[in-house]
Amino acid sequence: MLVFILRRFILLFLTMVVVSIAVFIIAESSPGNIAKNVLGAFITPEQEASFISQNGLDKPMAIRYLYWVIGNDRVAGKKIGMALKKIVTREGFEEWWAVKEDNSLVRWKVEGNDLVAVNLRPDGTMTEYMDNDRWQTIEKEKQVFWGVDRQNHAVLWVKGDTEKAWIFITGKGLMESTGGAKEYIPLKKGFVRGDPGISFRTGRPVSKSLFIRLRNSAVLAASAFVIVMPLALLLGIVAGLKEGSFKDRFLSIGGMMFSVVPEFATGIFLTLIFSVWLGWLPGAAVLGDAAPWEKPVMLILPVLTLTLIELGYVLRITRSSMVEVMKAPYIRTAFLKGLPHRQVVIRHAIRNALIAPITVIMLHVNWLLGGIVIVEVVFGYPGLGAYLLESALYKDFNALEAGAMIMVTAAVGTQLIADIIYTFLNPRIRYA
Repeated sequence: MLVFILRRFILLFLTMVVVSIAVFIIAESSPGNIAKNVLGAFITPEQEASFISQNGLDKPMAIRYLYWVIGNDRVAGKKIGMALKKIVTREGFEEWWAVKEDNSLVRWKVEGNDLVAVNLRPDGTMTEYMDNDRWQTIEKEKQVFWGVDRQNHAVLWVKGDTEKAWIFITGKGLMESTGGAKEYIPLKKGFVRGDPGISFRTGRPVSKSLFIRLRNSAVLAASAFVIVMPLALLLGIVAGLKEGSFKDRFLSIGGMMFSVVPEFATGIFLTLIFSVWLGWLPGAAVLGDAAPWEKPVMLILPVLTLTLIELGYVLRITRSSMVEVMKAPYIRTAFLKGLPHRQVVIRHAIRNALIAPITVIMLHVNWLLGGIVIVEVVFGYPGLGAYLLESALYKDFNALEAGAMIMVTAAVGTQLIADIIYTFLNPRIRYA
């Protein structure tokens, strides 16, 4: 069994690598101009070039992929000759600094031909001083310096040859600045280290926004899951055991009706009934900065919508699997041997009948996390599905790629869980 699970882990790891490459290529190659999305449609070519350079979009795709996956702080640290460290300020902003020998932190800026260091000491005091000794002379007396600027880039400055740069500040727009660098590396730790970068759309770290959205979707999905899955399995088993009866037909037809109605239609229909006509529930899930469990009334309509959609589908799959198992030869043999009906159903039929529903349930965990985008949009629920849709429309690379990989991780993870559950439902699978 251990070998079986290890093989699955290796296969899932390879799947993650291949899918991460595909996600990155598709996101980066999608149509649209991210610079114009962020800065506006009327930016000049110089402003667009400055934006692309500052965000590392001018580098080869293979380099950008590696930076996105494993980060670039170590690569940048080697260029600078100092270790790099990310801190969180008292105001909650994330900043990158270089670490000096005395463990104080330093960043730089260029004023004319002078290199100015901004030093942050452990006690929180900040000082500035000239640091021209760090200029390094290369070919033809050209002086250059790799350092960390105040916008969280590792940059290459050339003395006396600085360029005009346009810095985008969220809420303020483009700000013209002198002392621009020749090369930029936007610093990040990488997806596997929990730092996929900054969102172009919001200007905030993707990891923070993604965590909040994932938490919201997880609460919504878990609430629907714990209601619909046990209920659907129970009703499916009941229908399968009573094939052709009134219960079977009633449950099958009812399940079909709910499963074929589109999510948006079910959501709108429930909103009309419970929000507009009866006035019992809010028609929109307005959470603000609150967690979903702090406003549970906001979850009722979205959870009810997901429950109705999922209930019918899983019910019918379970019912079909149960009917097939009850007709199997080994079940008939068990009855002929005189085993009680209850014992045959519980010990033999249900365990084998659950294999197909477990596969469907594990696949629908992924759907509950990401495919609920329609439900989230209908009710204005700030979840992961809506976040991915907004990021895709805006062509927010970092947010879209990180969100997609979270969904892929959930997908392969649930399949691994399903494989392990199979080994307990059917021992013959353990060493297959």
